[in-house]
Amino acid sequence: MLIRVASGPGELRVALTDGERLLDYALWRPDLPDGVGDLYRGRVNAHVPALGGTFIDLTDGQTGFLPDSEGCGPMTQGTALLVRVSRSAQGGKGVRLSLRGIAEPRTDGPPALLSRGPGPVERMAAQWPDATILIDDPAVGARLPQALHARIERQPMAFDAETEMMAESLSDPSVALPGGMSATITPTPALIAIDMDGGHTSMDRRPKQTAQFAANRAALPDLLHQLRLRNLSGAIVVDAAGLAVRKRRALAEPITLALAADPLRPRFLGISALGLAEIVRPRIHPPLHELLDSVTGRLLRSLRQRMRACRGQQAPTPVTLHAGCDIVRLMRTFPAWAEDFTRLTGCPLRIVIAPDLPPAGWRYDHD
Repeated sequence: MLIRVASGPGELRVALTDGERLLDYALWRPDLPDGVGDLYRGRVNAHVPALGGTFIDLTDGQTGFLPDSEGCGPMTQGTALLVRVSRSAQGGKGVRLSLRGIAEPRTDGPPALLSRGPGPVERMAAQWPDATILIDDPAVGARLPQALHARIERQPMAFDAETEMMAESLSDPSVALPGGMSATITPTPALIAIDMDGGHTSMDRRPKQTAQFAANRAALPDLLHQLRLRNLSGAIVVDAAGLAVRKRRALAEPITLALAADPLRPRFLGISALGLAEIVRPRIHPPLHELLDSVTGRLLRSLRQRMRACRGQQAPTPVTLHAGCDIVRLMRTFPAWAEDFTRLTGCPLRIVIAPDLPPAGWRYDHD
């Protein structure tokens, strides 16, 4: 078992592999952690009975939500208490807070971040204590706890070609499945819709419903593994391919078995009247598509692609990033991204504001 950590400017891609399959995957942005597990000293802002919880002021203008189900009940405005982030900010909503594991939440003092939660490498390392941690940049080792250093092995490339291909495929809404089947994953503000397609099953000589059922059953483990790899959470509906509603109910067993391997323990709610398999997976960390589709995600991916091109040069040459005002502001806020680029490629990265570009636009020298 290997935990592979591939370095890029501002972002590390973390993949758990067993030599053949991609078992787990996460993006780690050290300058922009998702906050899960962070311990704060917060201050009560307001209790909102209609929402069933209390808004807690944290730091830097950030506010978190503490549900009444945590057992705290209404509290006086201004009360200081210790809280831990149990769910990251995602989908336009702020962080969710918890009191679990905190012996004495009452405290004194202004809002402050007291400790950071574990990153994805630490989480995977805890789950797989015998896995080697493969890195391609010594700076990664400096970010990891001392207790993990004995497990670190450095190689020129942390991702081999197969891992790279599997990781890149996670940005594609289309998923190839066993037996010639495929699926399309469509995130919406309300839920994740997954549409399965029978593909080559139309060539099966068995009766149509028998062939379709066998194909759906065989494809479901790989499809539902995508929930973990892409961190798809919340309400999820799956439309099986070409089956009558009565036949779809027989898919309950393979769906339940496939979900049992997920450490977040998603719940299968059953088959709806429309024949859709309904699943709920806990929201904790941001979904992969949200990270990739943001301005930050697109910029970091672009820098990583440019980094690969620079590595192929015989003589390193400076790279100029012409950018709109929002991108320049982002790069100035996180100067380590340009430093990462230069360290990993040997090519200095210059950032120049380009008035002709939109605020979130950019281009490189030769574009």
